[in-house]
Amino acid sequence: MPRVFVGTSGYTYRHWWDGVFYPRTLPQKEWLEFYSQFFDTVELNVSFYRLPNRNTFEGWYQRTPGRFHFSAKGSRFITHIKRLRDCAEPLGVFFDHALGLKEKLNVILWQLPPTFKVNLSRLKEFCSLLTEVSASHPVRQAFEFRDESWFCPDVYRLLREHNFSLCVAHSSTLPYVERATADFVYVRFHGGESLYGSNYSEGELRDWSKRITGWLGEGLDVYSYFNNDAFGFAVKNALALRGLLENSP
Repeated sequence: MPRVFVGTSGYTYRHWWDGVFYPRTLPQKEWLEFYSQFFDTVELNVSFYRLPNRNTFEGWYQRTPGRFHFSAKGSRFITHIKRLRDCAEPLGVFFDHALGLKEKLNVILWQLPPTFKVNLSRLKEFCSLLTEVSASHPVRQAFEFRDESWFCPDVYRLLREHNFSLCVAHSSTLPYVERATADFVYVRFHGGESLYGSNYSEGELRDWSKRITGWLGEGLDVYSYFNNDAFGFAVKNALALRGLLENSP
């Protein structure tokens, strides 16, 4: 039976403290435990900027309940510095660390830079490498392209061959395409009017609830993360969307 996961992109925002989401008396070292009382998934942003050691991933595993699931952003060293070229060694290191999450690691998101235009041969090589490296511990893969040239039939076909998802990135500025290329859909809510700073309206969330219900009806799992962290909008919107989905017919 298809499942839907709703959470936020990151959870350690200082501006969520002091009653916005985290109680003033709650120390930061207990934020993940508090977060996991409300949500069953989180997208880890930290792994994009720097790769935590394996012990850190293992700690996140131990601090969350058995029903909890993680998505992790792939290293920017791979996507922005190496630009998917000659990545066998850094990719192996990334997987070795991230798999400290064991079965709770559901998806790895690869966010490409906006200055990186379509390069089909390089993407093909990287997708094959991903499949090889993750063979012993299968993990779903999603790609967020930030240049419009990637949104083409050849890329869709390649992702479909590997069962990798084309990330649906909703914002007012980023390229936006809704196309299922895998047995799951990966959605990132960056903010409708202002990037990272917009509060989604009830009407917008109802529309998204219908979209997600439609994907579930097609037998697709859905992972959805709110990245509009300003003023705690991400938490508010994620809770509201989950409520709408739970009450949908």
